[in-house]
Formats: sequence, C-alpha cells, structure tokens
Amino acid sequence: MEITVQCCKQSKNDPFDDNDSENGTLLPGLPDDLAQRCLSSLSPSLLFSVCHSWRRLLYSPSFPPFFSLYALLSPLHNPTMALPREVVPQSTIVFFSFDPISSSWRPLPSPPQNPSFHLLRRHPSFLSRNLPIQSLTVSNHLIVIAATTQNLFPALSSPLVFHPESNIWFYGPQISAPRRWCAAGSAQDVVYMASGFGSHYQGDVARSLEQWDLNKKRENWGWQNKAGLKDGRFSREAVEAVGCRGKLCMVNVKGNALKEGAVYNVGLDKWEDMPVGMVAGWNGPAASMDEDEIYVIDEVKGRLSKYDGEKDCWVKVIELEQLKRAEHIAAGRGKICAVSAKGERIIVVDVRDKPTRFW
Repeated sequence: MEITVQCCKQSKNDPFDDNDSENGTLLPGLPDDLAQRCLSSLSPSLLFSVCHSWRRLLYSPSFPPFFSLYALLSPLHNPTMALPREVVPQSTIVFFSFDPISSSWRPLPSPPQNPSFHLLRRHPSFLSRNLPIQSLTVSNHLIVIAATTQNLFPALSSPLVFHPESNIWFYGPQISAPRRWCAAGSAQDVVYMASGFGSHYQGDVARSLEQWDLNKKRENWGWQNKAGLKDGRFSREAVEAVGCRGKLCMVNVKGNALKEGAVYNVGLDKWEDMPVGMVAGWNGPAASMDEDEIYVIDEVKGRLSKYDGEKDCWVKVIELEQLKRAEHIAAGRGKICAVSAKGERIIVVDVRDKPTRFW
C-alpha cells in the first residue's frame, strides 16, 4: 500500500430521502447563496449528519474541498481485502480514497486503458521484493509518475493524473526518457523527477533533473531540463524528493543503510550537499508538512522525528511500536499518515496536539 494526502470533492451515495428537507432548500427563508455562506463555516461532519440537502451541498462543486487520504492497493496479493463488485482490477493495483467525513473507503474510477495501463507491484521472479509505484500530490492533483511493467520496463511514458474535483483521470506531458527507480517530488506546485533507470542504464538519464510546472496552463505543460546531478547514484532506488522551503531534499538509499544525500535549490537551479545531521538521521520514509517542515520515521525504532535546520538535527516527536517497519508516509494539515505492517495498517499521528495523539 502507498498513501498520499489530497483534496477530495466526489459525490457520495447517502441514505437520506429527498424529502427530508423542505423542497431541498438549505435554510428555510434564506436564498441558497446566503444559506451556503452560513453553512460553509460549519464542520463538514455536521453537514453530513443532518440532512440530504446539506450533504448534497457538502459534495457540490461550490463547497470548499476537504482533505482526503488516497491509497494504491494491491488486491491480488491481499486476499483478505474485499473489493466492491464493480471494481475489476485492470492492473495489479487499484486506487481508493478515504473520505474522512463519511469515514469510508471508495474506489476511484478506473484509469484510462489507452495506451494499455498495467503497473506491477510484485513480480513472480522476485518473491520478497515490492516494485515501487511512485506517486505524489501537486496543485490539487494526484500524480502517478513512475512504475514497472511485467517485463521490468518503465510503465509510464507520461504521468498518470487524477483530478478529484472533476473525478477524472488523464495523462500529463510526455516524459523524454521514461524511467523507474527515480527521485520524485514537488515544490511550489512544480513536479521534479531526478535520475532513474529506464529499460537499461543510461548515464545522462541517471544524472538528469527535469521539472513540470503545474502553475502553467494545461496547454503549456511540458518537461524542462534543469541542472543535473554530479553522478548517477540516485538511480539505485525509488526515493522521495521532499520539498521544503524552496529546496528538494533526497537520499539515494532507503532505510538504515549507508547513504548519500543531496539538496536541490529550486530558486538557484543548483545542487548542494545535504547537511551532515540531516543525512545521518534520514533512516526511513520522509515527507514534508506543507513544505515547511520535514518529518521522518526511523523504520527500525518506530521513531517519528522532525528536522531542526538551525541545529542540523532530528527532534523526536513520538516513538511507537506501531511505526516500526513503516514503508510510506504522507503529511498534511498537522497529521502524519504512515503505512506499516507490510501495507496492512495505517497509523495517523497528530503532531499539533500536545501531547501527541495517534490512532
């Protein structure tokens, strides 16, 4: 399982009858536009619980979107996971979103099948290894940027994009050199893809950095070459390029292995050495909170830490048995969501609460 946090605005089926509110009006005696202004200040969970017309408002395009959790699931390798009847996997993964208002998981629409879409999570020849599927959220879009086919080739020649508010999938601009095992991340609504391994190793690809600016109009989308890496050592694994305060931070190996770090300065288009303390404590999956703070989980100790740039050290937030062997994390609105237990458990840590809460 892989997870990411994104805004959600999708229609829901609900049990309320159409006649549970007077002619479907939001607030009797008020025009709907004024009523909506009043109701938009209320908690979405309250709107969901009261009546059909309020719930309909909650999922309408005019109501402010709310954050949801998105997951890439592998049903073919998890026989205990029940899928709705209408979900027929066209690949070894399916996409789900968790609606925090109704507290329910629901499948996303099937991605386009032209060109043929098949992402491989596990290969029969590699019984103990999961093949990475790299995704991220940028500018209110869920983006799948790199994966592997059954032939162990790059699966995507263009990023696969989901827009939650319109509930549709589409493809982004074509990648000059499709790849897997790359460093992928975003900063300031710009997607970055560094290094990587295509159908075979290419030194220029392994040292490359490209950006795709989602701030531009869709007809002007495209990949642009930026300052390259000094070597191809970041093509060994699929890694997170964590955007924080105008910089992308990444390490070339996952877990507690000896690793190298690199920092890309977005404004200067320049690579810098990663601070010693940062790379020393980067011992597991990492994510940024609103591009302002970087969090990492030590997958051996189950320790969630926050990076202190002034002191160049990691500050412990909480240590939990449930966070051991964490595989992926996502951050948003003061919460860290971590996948552990071989993809079967999601732990949520509220880092804004004192003391820190988790569930």
